[in-house]
Amino acid sequence: MAKSVPVQCPTCHREHSFTPPTFPCACGAPLTLPVLPDAAPELLGHRTWRDSWVSVRCTACDREGQWPRPEFGCSCGTVMRLPVPDDEAAARDAPPRAGTRPAFRPVAIRTERDAVMAAERYLRWLGFTDVRRPGNCPAPAVAGVDLRATGLVARVDPTTLPTTLRDVECLWLHGLLDSAAAVCFSLAGYAPDARCRADDLCLPLFVLDLAGTPQPLNDWADELVKRAP
Repeated sequence: MAKSVPVQCPTCHREHSFTPPTFPCACGAPLTLPVLPDAAPELLGHRTWRDSWVSVRCTACDREGQWPRPEFGCSCGTVMRLPVPDDEAAARDAPPRAGTRPAFRPVAIRTERDAVMAAERYLRWLGFTDVRRPGNCPAPAVAGVDLRATGLVARVDPTTLPTTLRDVECLWLHGLLDSAAAVCFSLAGYAPDARCRADDLCLPLFVLDLAGTPQPLNDWADELVKRAP
């Protein structure tokens, strides 16, 4: 069970006891958010998508995930956000891990099935060796998820129209429900609002070319390529 930490309200200065929340990591281990007991809490005036999440690395599997930032409401009416060390900045500055990845072998895209196959092959190349299509997974097939692996769900959009904001948000929700990272591949690119929301949600975006080679489109995709298992 997580140990409680003292929290002092910055408004009325009452001291409370707060138990940090624990979430299930994709590896199955419990992950308790490391709330800092000595840091001052932040008054919460309004919420944004980006500020509501924090990057924390699981000590059991070393996988980095996005988790809700812990909040606490004082009896005086003050709502505060509790400080948690964020791995995101450190992850951006960390050098790529040395690896022995062979050159990626693409598959030419002529049909929708080829697009899914190209994304599947690419995820395997990144190190997600157990990637499966929903029909071959224990998990039930759901709309908007075309590939699954341990700790990951992926959508492959092979249409000739840009992937929409709704598509990105639905995929992110599937990842949240599964405690998994979400990744999107698109043949025709993304609508501008979909790209902005993906950045807010820390969701990697890739564009597929007809040769079958996915290209990272945002910083989160670059980070996935560098830090994939």
